[in-house]
Amino acid sequence: MKQRLITGVIAGALFIALTVLGGAFYTGLLILLAIIGFTEYSRMNGVSPIHPSALLGYGGVLFFVLPWSDWGIELPSAMTIVWMLAFLLLAITVITKNKTTIDGAAFMLLGAIYIGYGFSAMISVRGIETHGLFWTFLAFGCIWASDIGAYFVGKAIGRTKLWPSISPNKTIEGAIGGVVISLIVAVVFALAAPETISITKALIIGIVAAVAGQFGDLIQSAYKRVKGIKDTGNLLPGHGGVLDRCDSWLIVFPLLLLTELIHL
Repeated sequence: MKQRLITGVIAGALFIALTVLGGAFYTGLLILLAIIGFTEYSRMNGVSPIHPSALLGYGGVLFFVLPWSDWGIELPSAMTIVWMLAFLLLAITVITKNKTTIDGAAFMLLGAIYIGYGFSAMISVRGIETHGLFWTFLAFGCIWASDIGAYFVGKAIGRTKLWPSISPNKTIEGAIGGVVISLIVAVVFALAAPETISITKALIIGIVAAVAGQFGDLIQSAYKRVKGIKDTGNLLPGHGGVLDRCDSWLIVFPLLLLTELIHL
């Protein structure tokens, strides 16, 4: 527990500092996390990071997260890139005579989108010209509040299992507690910056971040259970890997952008 706490404080302080700095510092950190996350994902699926299908997956991740526009490079649309990636992955199943199966190709495509677009959404929100830091901390604040609230409320009064076949320690009471704490944090942000966000919109973001974030956690728990592993990696002692720590982020940030609750 002590190691977990120390690691969490140091990693959290570093992450917050780089988020405040923004620019290349924040973008570079998230690009690194995306690459490590996809490496974890490949290994979870029994695919070497240097296998051709994994290399294509890395290419898909980098398409999403690299700041191409800052370099003056105009790329094809996301749909074009995703289709080409799917075609090349399927072509590998033929070239390898099904040593790479269609299931394996699908895994790599899914991972590239899930991880690549997830981290890309975080970069996009921070890069918003007006109040990018505010929107970023609002989203993270609601996610972290939900995580902390769910944990402590669940420990204190949790009795009814939420989804025991997926995550046996989570409770319905804890999940509700996480939503409530997320809503409180969202209201605090709205009261602190009424010219930027209304209380109504803050409440919507708070509930979306809490519910989607908890689903992101459950999605990763379900996947790890299928693969028979406890953690996706060991980057952070006591905390697991990148995908263990960022599972909620990878769902919440894209959802906030796609629903236009946060505008670029």
